[in-house]
Amino acid sequence: MLIWLTAGVRQIYPAEAGDAGLADAGLAALYSYPDLGAAGSAPWLRANMVTSLDGAATLHGRAAGLSSEGDRQIFAMLRALADVILVGAGTARAERYAPVRPETELQRWAWLREGRTPSPPIAVVTHRLGLDLDGALVAGAPEHARTILITTEAAPAARRAAAARTADVLVLGDASVDIPAALDALAKRGHRRILAEGGPHLLSEIACADRLDELCLTVSPLLTGPGAGRIVQGAAPPDGTGPWPRSLAHVLAEEGYLFCRYLRPS
Repeated sequence: MLIWLTAGVRQIYPAEAGDAGLADAGLAALYSYPDLGAAGSAPWLRANMVTSLDGAATLHGRAAGLSSEGDRQIFAMLRALADVILVGAGTARAERYAPVRPETELQRWAWLREGRTPSPPIAVVTHRLGLDLDGALVAGAPEHARTILITTEAAPAARRAAAARTADVLVLGDASVDIPAALDALAKRGHRRILAEGGPHLLSEIACADRLDELCLTVSPLLTGPGAGRIVQGAAPPDGTGPWPRSLAHVLAEEGYLFCRYLRPS
């Protein structure tokens, strides 16, 4: 394993002696998943999101505009640690999602995949299969990481049949996807370390179902002005739900960017 220093990323909370950048092994240790116990027990859902100083979740319509080199490395590392990547269809379209590329995107973090497939699959929550079924995300995934499409009875039967030719299709819900059922179905397939990458509506559904175990939040040192939405959007939560307190596990910093990890209180 090559020893890299993640350029400029240092731990500021809890305070650590020295000001050197974190080596990759140390960075991965900070984000390691908890022991999930025996197979069949509950999965752990980690969300990874980015926000501007004034609360915007995107810049010019994409989260990538708020990112940095350190954020991109943490993004790739979190993908390498995960068993599956969960994303909403809107985000998949806006961010031009494609299958994870182990030979490039995960090359630096390949050691985190030892004993597992070279890359995790992507699971897309899509109520009516409003995706390009011939595009790279659905039709171009490698056999070891076939894309998983989580949809509903409302999705046209012909599109479900077409999608099933190159992807794994799970029908979980009538008009909207049953998020708890989706998470449990992924866990039953062996995907217990779940990384949710948005978007804001999916994160809202996860939070309202009280299934968010961890939030990794990058704070970008930008003021973007009005227009963009927050990292959580959608209908107001049902009465009696929320807010959901979280405990701060650590804060890393890189050239004005903050990388915060929040956990469900034990």
